[in-house]
Amino acid sequence: MKKETFKPNFQTMREAALADYFTFLRFPSISSEEKYRPDVLKCADWLVSYLKKMGFTVDLWKGDGHPVIFASYEKAGPDQPTLLIYNHYDVQPVDPLELWETPPFEPTIKNGQVFARGAQDNKGQCFYVLLALKTLIDAQGTLPINIKLCIEGEEECGSTALTHLLQQKTKELKADYLAIVDVGTPNPTTPAINLGVRGIITMDVIATGTPHDLHSGLHGGLAYNPIHALVSLLGNCRDPSGKITIPGFYDNVRPITAEEKRSVSWEFDAENYAHMFGVNPTGGETAYPPLERNWIRPTLEINGIAGGYSGNGFKTVIPAQAIAKVSCRLVPNQDPHQIFNLLKTHFERSAPPGIQIKVVQHGEGGLPMRTSPDTPLVQACKKAYETVFQAPCKMIFDGASIPVTSALAKAAGALPVLIGLGLPDDLIHAPNEHFGIDRIEKGVLLITNVLHNLAK
Repeated sequence: MKKETFKPNFQTMREAALADYFTFLRFPSISSEEKYRPDVLKCADWLVSYLKKMGFTVDLWKGDGHPVIFASYEKAGPDQPTLLIYNHYDVQPVDPLELWETPPFEPTIKNGQVFARGAQDNKGQCFYVLLALKTLIDAQGTLPINIKLCIEGEEECGSTALTHLLQQKTKELKADYLAIVDVGTPNPTTPAINLGVRGIITMDVIATGTPHDLHSGLHGGLAYNPIHALVSLLGNCRDPSGKITIPGFYDNVRPITAEEKRSVSWEFDAENYAHMFGVNPTGGETAYPPLERNWIRPTLEINGIAGGYSGNGFKTVIPAQAIAKVSCRLVPNQDPHQIFNLLKTHFERSAPPGIQIKVVQHGEGGLPMRTSPDTPLVQACKKAYETVFQAPCKMIFDGASIPVTSALAKAAGALPVLIGLGLPDDLIHAPNEHFGIDRIEKGVLLITNVLHNLAK
């Protein structure tokens, strides 16, 4: 007779669980800013202690950047599969701080939502994974399958340390399956499994004209303004239809196959999107429908631009330098390093006389990832979602990027899938990020069911 799947009662553990979750959230583990390095390390130490108390064997992998936490619990034996679960404990910066309604590192509950930086991305999703594992071990003394955890501290700034460690750690990472728990569902009542994300490359484009700022009256019409140069370069990167004009940019784009297109849901409510985010879905290449532009087409975005004087009042200068933050989301067969070199070459060759252009890459970038809906892991997740939500589970893609996904799957020799309980309006990467307590509960149920569904 088949053993009944364990069903944890969240209400009995709610108080202790929230206390641990809030402790996790209070660490300002901002990976991209050096001044927060001590806090990132304290956060990693807290996770190591938490996992050891659960009975995991834990190693702290240290590279050039923030440490990677690797933990294993392999008591189910060789007859059971091994699932590698990926999360990250670092978070985005909190700027602009004045737009936060509550302090970003003092978790606050409002209407069942926990407001804090990292509440969803990715501490909330990481925490319900840990809580599910803890609950199973406490109740049953073990786990139904073998589990490995890879929790990194640099996802928000390029995953450089983990990327460099992967080839050294293939034996430790070896697994049958890989679950990236860092994505979401279309809405609170519709479960969905993510079959693919885009790749990414990020860079600074720096335009320099003179060693120092110049008076715009004395030098206007003589010295070339670096902001003008930068705006012109960036403006020429796309044509009026949104198509990217960088020579060679689309050369290796692999069109989506008919089978891939049939495997996912393409439902999109433009009015609901506009209501939720206050903007109509008009960006990108206008030749394609909205979800195709977001899921399966590459992009080039200007994420920030600075130069000259931007304080109160006015200062009439021709700035010495202007800088732009530029990123590209990539699709299958586009290589991040190749795309970076295309942009670097284009910008440098297009610089007007009197302006020097320098292009600096951030991190290692990340390859796009697609997976099949027919793998045992995807089917186990589908069944788990439908059990928890009591609704049919959709298959979707995602326009976002988790840079290390493809490289981690390759190093582990594992079939990947992306799952999670984030919602589009959780405001990740923005002020007032939040995550519902109900989704912590659902997350515990989801992970518990996935493990039991994978068990032989």
